[in-house]
Amino acid sequence: MAVALIGLQLIPLPIAMLSGVRPPLLQGVPWLSDETSLRFISVGVGRTVECLLFVLAVAAFFLAVLRLRVDQVHALLPFFFMGVICNGLAGAIQFSLSDDVAIKGLLPFTINAGLFANRNHFSALLFVSIPFVVYYGLFRGHLLSGALGLVALLVLLLAAGSRAGTLIGLAITVISVVFLSTRSRVSGFGIVAIFIGLSIYTMGAWTTLDAREVDPAFGRAEFARTTIDGIKDNLVTGIGFGNFQKGYQIYEKEGMIYRFYVNHAHNDYLEIVFEGGIVAAFLIAFYLLLLTSAFVRNRREPLQRAAFLSVFFLLVHSLVDYPLRTMALAMTFAFMNAIIFHKGFADRSAKKANMVEVEHNGGKLLVPVEATS
Repeated sequence: MAVALIGLQLIPLPIAMLSGVRPPLLQGVPWLSDETSLRFISVGVGRTVECLLFVLAVAAFFLAVLRLRVDQVHALLPFFFMGVICNGLAGAIQFSLSDDVAIKGLLPFTINAGLFANRNHFSALLFVSIPFVVYYGLFRGHLLSGALGLVALLVLLLAAGSRAGTLIGLAITVISVVFLSTRSRVSGFGIVAIFIGLSIYTMGAWTTLDAREVDPAFGRAEFARTTIDGIKDNLVTGIGFGNFQKGYQIYEKEGMIYRFYVNHAHNDYLEIVFEGGIVAAFLIAFYLLLLTSAFVRNRREPLQRAAFLSVFFLLVHSLVDYPLRTMALAMTFAFMNAIIFHKGFADRSAKKANMVEVEHNGGKLLVPVEATS
């Protein structure tokens, strides 16, 4: 449905369909020539085509993971961890050298944190991996390595200095330990040790936040107000995905124009509705409904619960930033959603519900309930 919505913005439509629902400055790109009566919904076709390719890649990966067996989905976790470790090592080297180390020329963008251009997005990758690290330690029998990984992630979050990342990292760690430990085999001493470490992290997080302004003037609140003004005028069709900058400048107040320009709304929900219109708002609500329904059905499976926590906090982060507009986090988001919506976990849980442990030659075996009679 998301791909279809983006594709619709690339179909020429009669200008009469757009003139009554769009401001004159946002009538869309003409088809072939200015004399034609056909216009695209998108005010920047090239940017919308880029968004279409971006979403197609993410959707293809999501569908591919859904086709895998449950054991194959589990086998993808080490590859995810390796990606996090590589970014963490790069970030650790950068932060150990200086507060501001930019690497230019290695990638098409300037690297500022890990392998990301934005330290907030680097922090997002770190905190979405926390539930999986907790799951790995509690349910896979690797408590020591999981604890060390958790400590490393929290230290990197503090070093990155992202306010949202620091707060979300603290919240997601606490909730992951509480939420996932209820069905684990780890003793209470291990849980207590984790909470002691979290207390120390909290003091570091408070120091980081206290040293910065909570909400600088002309910040995200102003971005949101201006974006909402644009949504009101373009709610029916949107302005075309990828064209936020072009549309935002029309509604920007004169006193808010500086040398640095606003490239995103820093609220992905507002930006998506601004670009996609009322249909995009419906798709967001529909996805959240599906996500809630999947969580209610599959809340017993530990890996799915870990994936749900990561998705939930990434969606929370999207209220103040735009993490899903980077390919690394978009692919991670697709992977986590594939875990949540994968039917194989539910089938395996149903099979386990119909199995019972029996003594056999000094050991225990899982056999069907019918076989015990």
